Amino acid sequence: MAELYLVRHGQASFGAENYDELSSSGSVQSRWLGEYYAQSGLTFDRIVTGTMRRHAQTADALLAAMGGAPVEIAQDADLNEYDFHALFSALEESGPAPGTTAEGSMKHFYKELKRVLQLWSEDKLPGRVPETWAQFQARVERARRAIQRSGGKRVLVVSSGGPIAVFTQQVLQAPAAAAIALNTQIRNSSVSQYVFNESAMSLVTFNTLPHLEQAGRRELVTYG
Repeated sequence: MAELYLVRHGQASFGAENYDELSSSGSVQSRWLGEYYAQSGLTFDRIVTGTMRRHAQTADALLAAMGGAPVEIAQDADLNEYDFHALFSALEESGPAPGTTAEGSMKHFYKELKRVLQLWSEDKLPGRVPETWAQFQARVERARRAIQRSGGKRVLVVSSGGPIAVFTQQVLQAPAAAAIALNTQIRNSSVSQYVFNESAMSLVTFNTLPHLEQAGRRELVTYG
């Protein structure tokens, strides 16, 4: 069976005006993951990312650290994160989303995110949303099926926490609550590994950080 390495982007710019940029820590995380793959002798014959800037920056830093192997990078918008700003706006019509300003804390943001995701999954958000939970589930499934159909011996995919959580939930055939719980646990630049063919996919490892296990690197374990 083929191997899939599903990577969450490096740390984004939490609290900044533009969240969709890797922070300096995010760039280092991505580079170290690429160095780990290079040292392990791993190569990829296909790479797919979402269309967000943090996805592209993560893939670019990772590949540069691997020696810049000439692998074509395809993009699939179905791998993009859900619009959490819009979800918070649908819950509360006034004020910015928790944690999106410098005054917000990551702990408070994730507490509120769990609440809004639960309401979203139950179609109970009072305001309008750009996509329903069912539509989000459907596009992640579309992305997963596309990966399976396109094949390859070893595939690298860079996405975000929400799609990775739903991707895993679907592979495990778990309820929506599992995706919500997983979403807040997926670490930046973490790797989830699967094996697959055109008709089946199985989880091997989840949310691992092999490149941050060395002494002195634990402080770069982040979630945002």
